[in-house]
Amino acid sequence: MAQTESDDATQATPPDEPPLWPGWLIATATCIRFYSRLPVPALPGESAHAVPDFRLVPRALPVAALAIALPAALIALLAGLAGVNAVLTAALAVTALVVTTGAFHEDGLADSADGLFGGHTPERRLEIMKDSRVGTFGALALGLSLLLRVTALAAILQGAGAWAAAAAMLVAAPWSRVEGVRLLATVPPTRRDGASASVGRPARGVLPVAYGLSGIVALLAAAAGALPLGGVLLGLILSGLAVSWLSRIAIRLIGGQTGDILGAAQQLGEIAIYLGLAIVIGWGGR
Repeated sequence: MAQTESDDATQATPPDEPPLWPGWLIATATCIRFYSRLPVPALPGESAHAVPDFRLVPRALPVAALAIALPAALIALLAGLAGVNAVLTAALAVTALVVTTGAFHEDGLADSADGLFGGHTPERRLEIMKDSRVGTFGALALGLSLLLRVTALAAILQGAGAWAAAAAMLVAAPWSRVEGVRLLATVPPTRRDGASASVGRPARGVLPVAYGLSGIVALLAAAAGALPLGGVLLGLILSGLAVSWLSRIAIRLIGGQTGDILGAAQQLGEIAIYLGLAIVIGWGGR
């Protein structure tokens, strides 16, 4: 969740009001609308423009993430089957994913890199993170993220084929986004009026459901794309380690998480999953 912090962010629903489960259809639509630029009209019983209540909605995030990643996965599959160069295929797929999300998570990654590593005090770091301009650290983070994702996907495509590359994107999409929700649930927000605080903290039980669904998706996608289970497992482990590292850095440098930190967590998780798969597939090809 990489939405830039804003001074006029809507306040979170009071914690003494019990959350209401809107149903899987509305929750999925809410997540798609929040995490992407895909057009999703308001469904009966919801307001499409209201700040989402993330106390329960992230249960449906894995389903929404599949819908968000599906266009990019189809591009990877079709271009790969057509024999398009592996690097070009991977670049097209990543481009499609960035367009679909509106660079939502990339924005958080850039702002986080600039703020965490460009300031010398928590206050200055948070001030930098709110600045819409991209600095040196942010530009480097964006460039490295794109480079690592494209080359890792290209390695998966070359080593295991187009179905595997498409499956890798469907494995990474739900799990990496739930990693961001993990920080939302377990790390306090730095600002009580910030974007991450405005959506609410996920209730107990949300993470097990979201991770469970993401795990099921990973197994099904791995089977469909003939991905090595060892590679999937390594990718998920690396994802957890990378996001835990980010969590510790954010707590130490700014005192908690922001919407930008959650977006950066998704990016690190996605990269880690691709790298884990690429490493194991590369080992198998030797």
